[in-house]
Amino acid sequence: MSSDLTQSPSRAHGLICGTLEPGPRNTITDIGGVSVGHRTLNTGDLRTGFTAIVPHPGNLFREKLPAAVEVINGFGKSAGLIQVDELGTLETPILLTNTFGVGTGVNALIRRSIAENPEIGRSTGTINPVVMECNDGYLSDIQAMALSEADAEAALNAAGSTVEQGSVGAGTGMSAFGFKGGIGTASRVFELGGRQHRLAALVLANFGRPGDLVLPDGRRPHPKEARQSEERGSVIVVLATDVPLESRQLKRIARRAGAGLARLGAFYGNGSGDIALAFSTAGRTAHFEESDFIARDVLREDKIDVLFQATAETTQESVLNAMIASPAMRGRGRSKRASLADWLRVQA
Repeated sequence: MSSDLTQSPSRAHGLICGTLEPGPRNTITDIGGVSVGHRTLNTGDLRTGFTAIVPHPGNLFREKLPAAVEVINGFGKSAGLIQVDELGTLETPILLTNTFGVGTGVNALIRRSIAENPEIGRSTGTINPVVMECNDGYLSDIQAMALSEADAEAALNAAGSTVEQGSVGAGTGMSAFGFKGGIGTASRVFELGGRQHRLAALVLANFGRPGDLVLPDGRRPHPKEARQSEERGSVIVVLATDVPLESRQLKRIARRAGAGLARLGAFYGNGSGDIALAFSTAGRTAHFEESDFIARDVLREDKIDVLFQATAETTQESVLNAMIASPAMRGRGRSKRASLADWLRVQA
């Protein structure tokens, strides 16, 4: 693999998370069919946006994917997670945004799904939009409620194979460990059944107390201007893989995102909304299935450890990428966040 393609913001600073090899891009779009798009609002007192993860290029309502949710700490205001947990399927793209943008994202996904499937809510069931959030109110005027359905649609329409990281889309106004946070992603490759498979993560990083961050080499960065505070942030981890899995196995994998967060020094504080959603691009379920039974391949349980390892590694690296790719930022009022990349350059 080309080192240029797999180079990530963290790897550029010599920070290596784990031992598995990264995928060709070292992003979530290494999983075939997955695409990502952003809509960024960075003007005046606004530092916010939408990030869209499109799991496959087809009609997700008609061809659902196996999925699962793990709520590590439930201080969050997301939408659609109850049905994903109950039915084990994903039937819309995933939108990430700020806390007060969830309803707007829900409406955008509903309208998009109805446009593609006019029978929704008429001759068949309704749609389960999935929108997850973090609070960007420190750097952005969250009370402005500035995001529109057109912004959500723009993120969905921008989805492609290249994933911009850092202060973009939903990550524009986020903070992590007292530094600037944002959007980050990473992937891993491994062999199962004589074939190469992949697992990848994309995170919305907005969590962690200043001084708690632990780098892979053991250093503990602390931004000078950030004071120690309660853990009141949040982190969303979206995991994708091409390994055939059932929803129960995906939930086990999602749970291991917590291992990656813990490696960074997180302890999931009372006010932190830490949620992981995992899906597989293998084993689609047709909405209008005619058979009473569905035959599909499923991974042997005793072969799942490599996916657990990949989850921990990609989650850890994705958070570091989100932080390192984000430059220092000033926001609403006198708010500001330092860049972890600047701290690393000073220490080099």
